[in-house]
Amino acid sequence: MPENLLTDEQMRCFIVNGFVTVETALPPEFHDEIFAKTVGVFDKEGNPGNNLLPRIPEIQRVFDDVNVMGALTSLLGPDYYMQPHRHPHYNPPGSKGQNLHQDGGKRWSHHTRRLLVFYYPQDTPIERGPTGVVPVSHYFSTQEGSQVSPEQPITGKAGTVAFANYDLWHRAMPNQTDEKRYMMKFLYARMTEPVEPTWENRETVWSNGEAGGPVEHQEMFRHLWNWHLGDKRSDVSTSPNGASLSELITAMNSETESTGLKAAYNVSKFGEEAVKPLVRCLYEEADMTRRNACYALNAVGKPAVNSLKSALQDAPDHVRANAAEALGDLGTKAESAVPALIEALQDDSGAVRVRAIEALGTTSQASTCAVEELTKALADENEGIRRTAVFAISRIGEYAGEAVEGLEKLLFDDNRYIRGNAVHALHRIGTSDAKDVLLRYLQTTRWCPITNRDSTF
Repeated sequence: MPENLLTDEQMRCFIVNGFVTVETALPPEFHDEIFAKTVGVFDKEGNPGNNLLPRIPEIQRVFDDVNVMGALTSLLGPDYYMQPHRHPHYNPPGSKGQNLHQDGGKRWSHHTRRLLVFYYPQDTPIERGPTGVVPVSHYFSTQEGSQVSPEQPITGKAGTVAFANYDLWHRAMPNQTDEKRYMMKFLYARMTEPVEPTWENRETVWSNGEAGGPVEHQEMFRHLWNWHLGDKRSDVSTSPNGASLSELITAMNSETESTGLKAAYNVSKFGEEAVKPLVRCLYEEADMTRRNACYALNAVGKPAVNSLKSALQDAPDHVRANAAEALGDLGTKAESAVPALIEALQDDSGAVRVRAIEALGTTSQASTCAVEELTKALADENEGIRRTAVFAISRIGEYAGEAVEGLEKLLFDDNRYIRGNAVHALHRIGTSDAKDVLLRYLQTTRWCPITNRDSTF
């Protein structure tokens, strides 16, 4: 089935504002049926939580829609992954709404590796309590992000689907009507690093276009555009605009996050000259300084790898963890750091090990070299390490055949997300052994969506 990919203008709007919406090609009657079934499930059984899709399996048709598939491919690449967590959000009549917030698990990265996907099965005008979002706020890690621009409601008719950067500030707005409002939230992840544009790309040079966005953050937007292009560096601004390197490093430590972000992406224009001062920033106690240094090092690119490898091997715990995270954010540009990251799996610090595992999932995607050690991590007593390792192996996919036995043991892990990601890892490995394990597991755990407390057999 052909996909309706996003246009350059839609991609620009997503990069700047952090969200984009499409409408499905499904008929109105379909969404009416989904709404009615959702009401029935909530009234009889309560919120189905992660079991939303098996409880109302017809919703899968939304994600098989050509417009939705096209948006997901455009933003995350063709092998995007629907993660195990999903949740239907109910906004009842007369509600006061929520406070603006970011979801948990934020990383020091601006790259599009995770999406929140919102499906609305009913017409959702502003009176009915839509999701409110703050454009541009996904670039911010402090409360400043909630005020960076005016809140914008995601309104639309039944069948509207919104794709939001995972870090976008958002909330349920007040429902001023006497009608129920549902929003089905799904999490999606990028599995492979971008090597070429995956949308309907016709322009290589960054242009703000109709997307708007703060003028002072054009270098940040340009970096994200080039990253989505596969980082061909066809459009690189090389002028530091008169500011010295030391002045920009100082500005990265500003109490105003917007000032620090602007400085970080302008520091990168100094290229390799900026690497050592930026790595020294990782030794600072202030989170904001270290976070901005990570953004800047990633924008510098491959010239930062060797210095980050050195910091990974001989530095305080927090510096080693930050270095591992920065290398992971560099993705395949940091492939030469894979041996150092494998070595870091023996680090005394759990935080360093977790970041190194995560980094191996983006830096070693086209080889088997990290699989043996990652497979050992699947049996770690630390739940966070197991969870990170199974996702890293999932990203490595077809190269991770030797992990099948370790993944099989996780199919009944105490953590539901480790179980779910193990299933996807086996699917991506795709060998006959992996498929046999999956079939045996699915035969045991098959869900029957028409079985409930009123009809048990």
